[in-house]
Amino acid sequence: MKITVIGTGYVGLVTGACLAEIGNDVLCADIDARKIDSLNTGRIPIYEPGLEGLLKRNAAEKRLSFTTDIRKSVDFGEIQFIAVGTPPDEDGSADLRYVIEAARNIGRHMNAFRLIVNKSTVLPGTADKVKQIIKEELSAREIDIAFSVASNPEFLKEGAAIDDFMRPDRIVIGVDDERAARLLRSLYAPFQRNHERLVLMDTRSAELTKYAANAMLATRISFMNELALLAEKLGADIDLIRRGIGSDSRIGYHFLYAGCGYGGSCFPKDIRALRQTARENGLALRIMDAVEEVNATQKNVLADKIFQRFGDDLANRRFALWGLAFKPNTDDMREAPSRILLEALWRRGAAVSVFDPAAMGEARRLYGERSDLIFAESPMEAIKGADALLIVTEWKAFRSPDFGMMKSLLKQPVIFDGRNLYEPSLLREQGFEYFSIGRAGRSL
Repeated sequence: MKITVIGTGYVGLVTGACLAEIGNDVLCADIDARKIDSLNTGRIPIYEPGLEGLLKRNAAEKRLSFTTDIRKSVDFGEIQFIAVGTPPDEDGSADLRYVIEAARNIGRHMNAFRLIVNKSTVLPGTADKVKQIIKEELSAREIDIAFSVASNPEFLKEGAAIDDFMRPDRIVIGVDDERAARLLRSLYAPFQRNHERLVLMDTRSAELTKYAANAMLATRISFMNELALLAEKLGADIDLIRRGIGSDSRIGYHFLYAGCGYGGSCFPKDIRALRQTARENGLALRIMDAVEEVNATQKNVLADKIFQRFGDDLANRRFALWGLAFKPNTDDMREAPSRILLEALWRRGAAVSVFDPAAMGEARRLYGERSDLIFAESPMEAIKGADALLIVTEWKAFRSPDFGMMKSLLKQPVIFDGRNLYEPSLLREQGFEYFSIGRAGRSL
């Protein structure tokens, strides 16, 4: 098939590369000329394991190309994926300006049937808006061309996006006509050779499914984080509790890890958009309100522990921070807990030496050069002479360090672990003061 992907951000690039990988001819389009020039020379603007190799291979084999030419992109693909950004508006709702502009461009230039597929995260009713906009553009041109609009939300985890796309748990398709359903069934047939993964529904249900999925996952995280606060008060251990409830097949283990809060480009934005949509429709989503409130509180828990141990005046102190990205295997720092912690420490006069395997460049872009932010070349370089180690991202590289070396390098053997990476009793045996989340008094 010939496919156009509009937007070369995270979702657009992964979608384009993976669809090209299974043999489709894919043209990725973007209005950002610098980004397209970079992609045409083999450089990608994001960090995602496996993506760069996939892009280069499919570009070399002429199955994947990039353009800024809008007319060319509309002419190219019978299927037109819209994978542009939907950033939060001032009221928290999803900003659809880029989706609307993409739809207008399709309506202005299409000369044959097109299936327009919303891959961007959009609220229910967006497919109807896209359909109306294309009708308006065709009417202005005084032509009548058949087209369909579908919803196909993405469920990609940053750091595992290629595997998620190539081996999906489910493929959600929202359609209003049989032609669109038939085309998308054909497109996704290579992903269904082992068992049926396609879930067919109407467009509004598909659009809401994306938000519902993220809302459920965010709820599980906030639920465990709130229980972790209670566990500390009661002398219980949230990790043991996780094992106890996760063994129930009705609950499972996924997204039940207590920590220092969620961040990233999806959960915070989508929860706010869902809440705003509910308000616009006269509803209060009380569970979603609580999820966001709990998460905001949790992002300050690690800082509060540091202040209790070292006091509010942190002038002349330097802390080592392991992890900047909101999760492992990405360089994404959007709404990352590390940012809340860094800024809280700076306000109290502390300096911070940081290390992250992927997000150092993003931190430089966000904060620039400043005397209280030191970029270390390695985890051990970051902790040398520091008053304590702070862990906020659970990179594999941090899971099994040389604790003897750590103890010798730190000014004092203190660790604040926002991701519960280590066994408390082991750290205490080695002479560390060890502060984690929701694991007071653990000795097992």
